[in-house]
Amino acid sequence: MAPTPRRKPHTKRTAPAKEFRGDKDYVAPVVSLDATIYSVDGKSAGTITLPKEVFGVKWNADLVHQVVVGMQANARPTIANTKFRGEVSGGGKKPWKQKGTGRARHGSNRSPIWRGGGVTHGPRAEKVYAVKINKKMRVAALMTVLSRKWKEGEIIFVNSFSFDVPSTKSAKANIVAIASGTGLTTLATKRKNAAIIAFAKKDSTSEKSFANIGSILSEEVRNLNPLDLMTKKFLIIESPEESMKLLSARLSK
Repeated sequence: MAPTPRRKPHTKRTAPAKEFRGDKDYVAPVVSLDATIYSVDGKSAGTITLPKEVFGVKWNADLVHQVVVGMQANARPTIANTKFRGEVSGGGKKPWKQKGTGRARHGSNRSPIWRGGGVTHGPRAEKVYAVKINKKMRVAALMTVLSRKWKEGEIIFVNSFSFDVPSTKSAKANIVAIASGTGLTTLATKRKNAAIIAFAKKDSTSEKSFANIGSILSEEVRNLNPLDLMTKKFLIIESPEESMKLLSARLSK
């Protein structure tokens, strides 16, 4: 009897590391925290060293997902509402007598089985979708997303936006110049969710200038949140020195 050949030992293959936002095992490359500050003309206007506690945080997909889904739930309106049989009109009189008609017996035309009657187990406006998000979780998720965007080269620092009067034409020209100067051409060509511009302080003139550009969202640095950042490709931070102080201050609150 011939000997049974030995089977080769099974070797487990290691899959290549995936690099997408939902991969909890994603390991980002080491990136310098020295950033270039650009002018509205797209030219270099200096440098800044970013705080590690804001832009050097390890990626945490579970935390970001929990906070983003919670924010979406909190923003969900309770609009859908149906009436049950006690709320629809009619039903004050028995449709026909109980016996002798040859038809099924009914006591009210407000019954759910009647056309125009109440709805059984329908959506009600009193349902609450709100989810509690701890303040530390929200801040940690924000810093996590900021760090990820910085490592992926999706954050641009601009020294200042200056408009004498609201001007969409000038704002569009600034975006094109910055996109050309940084090499991020998608910033000017992307038609939806291109970027969010974060101002160090309230600037109504600049906000009005960018308001008519559908792919751009204007916001103050103190109001940045993970949901907005995850839905926009780029982040443009105006007045970096002052903005870094505001972001670092959120960690101490």
